[in-house]
Amino acid sequence: MAANPKLGIIAGNGRFPFLVLDAARAQGYEVVVAAIKEETSQEIESRGATVHWLSLGELSKLIETFQREGVTHAVMAGQVKHKQIFSSIRPDWRLTKLLLSLGTRNTDSLLGAVAKVLADEGIVLENSTSLLEPLLAKAGVLTQRPPSEQERKDIEYGRAVARHLAQFDIGQAVVVAGGACVAVEAMEGTDTTIERAGGIMASLESDASTLSRSLTVVKIAKENQDMRFDVPVIGVKTIEVMHKAGATCLALDAGKCLLLDGIEAIASAANAANVAIVAD
Repeated sequence: MAANPKLGIIAGNGRFPFLVLDAARAQGYEVVVAAIKEETSQEIESRGATVHWLSLGELSKLIETFQREGVTHAVMAGQVKHKQIFSSIRPDWRLTKLLLSLGTRNTDSLLGAVAKVLADEGIVLENSTSLLEPLLAKAGVLTQRPPSEQERKDIEYGRAVARHLAQFDIGQAVVVAGGACVAVEAMEGTDTTIERAGGIMASLESDASTLSRSLTVVKIAKENQDMRFDVPVIGVKTIEVMHKAGATCLALDAGKCLLLDGIEAIASAANAANVAIVAD
């Protein structure tokens, strides 16, 4: 993280922006938040930082706001739903020009291009986890119960599938049952993917199905994950969604996935639901 005492936060949804904001202020940064109207919680106003609200697509306003505030270093924190980008967005001239220049419109190409535009304007994007390293998943079994033999096999298969998908920046999560791929993540997000997998399993005739009824969720970082944006995250809500869907195991990439509610809270929720979590 830069030595500049003023830090910009481009805030999406969820708890991620709040964690970054609190950590930055605790380390002595003056914080300027660019809050996205379609995504960021109004609660951000109560955290003692300077907050400017802007809509998706207002790239010029983002740049002008940070320049006016003297922000030269910033982080992206919090999800912006992919479907929002393509349904709610009203791009200004600068973002329109950027979108037209892209060959593909996946996360890496879009946010990478935004990062380059910001850098050209004197605003450097830092790693979004740089202030939250204690919340990154450590290697090993994180719960009381380790994965079963079948879950280990499903993790191995799920990782192989997920690595291939990651090459195309399609999604970060794969759901597997008994060596069969039940669902893969695309624009809908991890929680919805897990819910969809649970629905698929529930629709199978239990007497006729040869698949295990237990789902394993594999959530990975890309091979060359850009830690400035789209970092994999899980929280207690992920465990709740898994439990409801009939998922019994979660595999993560060590050092690349943020545990938003902290390991103790997430492990406690997982132990109560008999869900195994492992990071490799």
